[in-house]
Amino acid sequence: MTDSIRYKVAVVGAAETTNIGKVDGMSSLMLAADAAMNAIRDCGIDKSKIDGVFSTALGGISLVQVAHYLGITPKIVDGTSVGGTSFLLHVRHAAAAVALGYCEYALVLMGESGYTRGDNIGLPDLRTESAPSNSIGAQFEAPYGTFGPTTSFGMGILRYMQEYGLTHEQLAAVPVAQSKWVNGNPRALRPNEVTIEDVLSSRMICYPLHILECCVVTDAGGAIILTTADRAKDFPTKPVYILGTGESVETPLVSQMEDFTSSKAFQVASTKAFDEAQVSRSDIDHMMIYDAFAHLPIYGLEDTGMVGRGEAGAFIAEGHTSPGGKLPLNTNGGGLCYTHSGMYGMYLMQESIRQLRGEAYNQVPDVRVSFCQGVGGMFAAAGSIIWTNEPPH
Repeated sequence: MTDSIRYKVAVVGAAETTNIGKVDGMSSLMLAADAAMNAIRDCGIDKSKIDGVFSTALGGISLVQVAHYLGITPKIVDGTSVGGTSFLLHVRHAAAAVALGYCEYALVLMGESGYTRGDNIGLPDLRTESAPSNSIGAQFEAPYGTFGPTTSFGMGILRYMQEYGLTHEQLAAVPVAQSKWVNGNPRALRPNEVTIEDVLSSRMICYPLHILECCVVTDAGGAIILTTADRAKDFPTKPVYILGTGESVETPLVSQMEDFTSSKAFQVASTKAFDEAQVSRSDIDHMMIYDAFAHLPIYGLEDTGMVGRGEAGAFIAEGHTSPGGKLPLNTNGGGLCYTHSGMYGMYLMQESIRQLRGEAYNQVPDVRVSFCQGVGGMFAAAGSIIWTNEPPH
């Protein structure tokens, strides 16, 4: 395909914040800057060479303030904001910008004080306020009792259970599988392995979701530095090449999805990524799916074509995504166990990059191709990226 960025762009620097979990005294902007400096140190780049900045509003402040705080006057900026998958879209847009020569070194960064609310020190927490009365959510969903993601997502989960026979035990198998990957990681908020019984006996949040089927809430951040594949050879870090990317949006309201049991945006974004990457599903050695709640890996596996419709619950419960399984999935423990600051997409990519570099806490042997699937909002948006550590032939 003529418009492909396949093998044209590579990651040379990647890092999370120095600390994650509960990080007192740091705003979202400070966390993002910490992650950016860690990524800069990771690859040894001179900060003055960075000429592209890609992020979304951090703690409600503009991308102008982010660039200024970092001391960067960029040639291109992108503040696309479509929820937690925004950062996958930023990497896609940054890769296109690098490939086209709009910038030479692109910085994608984020930070989020999701737990301590460090952006609101001494001020009212505006994020607890309800949506404006003129929003479509306030007009067409809120009057029927939906409030927050557990009630919105719950509708789709129950429909999926009705149509495909997903059991509570299979849903609970998602956090169980991911807890096996955490394996005592001291950076994880939930570092211990759990059982089906642990999950089903944990506090019910909104039927059918128990608290262990809901993501943790943390302070964290991350940053990624990209440049051309040719320039990547000049850095000490192992290059991670972008093979294919995709993005899409569907609806801001779960009630208006075409199908409660499937994300059309997942299908569109992932199909584009696979077409560009020129790989098949069987070529994927490692996968990361945004997992703010336990059903998302089930939808993600099916909508990206990794398993058939209605098969993902049993696939996970049978251990295929656990350590030693045929498709290692969410190997950092995911948002359910490792970290989730509110927008999780950055951490998907950080784990894929670690696995491809051979630097992960729980390293999967012989990873060559990794696939990230992100979601924004309640199935509102999707981003897909396929990466490899194999150099172009």
